[in-house]
Amino acid sequence: MTEKIKILMIDDHPMIIEGYQNTLLFTKKESQELFVDIANNCDEALKAMNKSVENERPYDVLFVDISLPPSSDGSMSSGEDLAEYARKILPNAKIIILTMFNESFRIHNIIKTIDPEGFLIKSDLTSNELASAFQAVLNNPPFYSGTVNSHIRKTIASDIVIDDKNRKILHLLSQGIKTKNLVAHLDISLSAIEKRKKQLREIFEVSDGQDETLLSEARKKGFV
Repeated sequence: MTEKIKILMIDDHPMIIEGYQNTLLFTKKESQELFVDIANNCDEALKAMNKSVENERPYDVLFVDISLPPSSDGSMSSGEDLAEYARKILPNAKIIILTMFNESFRIHNIIKTIDPEGFLIKSDLTSNELASAFQAVLNNPPFYSGTVNSHIRKTIASDIVIDDKNRKILHLLSQGIKTKNLVAHLDISLSAIEKRKKQLREIFEVSDGQDETLLSEARKKGFV
């Protein structure tokens, strides 16, 4: 019996999508028939997803790039927003995230907010891995690429537990943002940020008060 699989590929680079398509078509099982739609930005992706629901032919699999041009109405600014929206209107769809981002904070945040069936870092990606990921997501999810698995192993192996706010502080500091400017990115006061940084220095056993030392220790534990 033929398994009909409806796919939406979302990426703003047509050549990348073409590569994904060719890989899946060449490696699919004989019993599988693939129907692939393409979206190059948030507007096109929203239109395709909404139309699939209206026509009662929802997508089975979504390939979602994180870095995308925002929607014209400003409601969607990235693939993360699209994936969260897809979770609401396409609850049975399998979501495969593809991204160039490999920072610990971003990986952690995507797993927590989206919980994708597939998570691939593009620098890890080969044709064989994409084909393996696709079949695994269909039959035995999740499938994570090497960098994602490495991050997960590091954080599981560490006995350090920090909350999302502290993770974000570490991430922002690693991007070169000064402590005095963190208030613009977080909904807490400067004094609260300073208290949290002190807590982080205690957690990572950093005594010199330098941000770089803190970040160095956090990287070793897989938190940055």
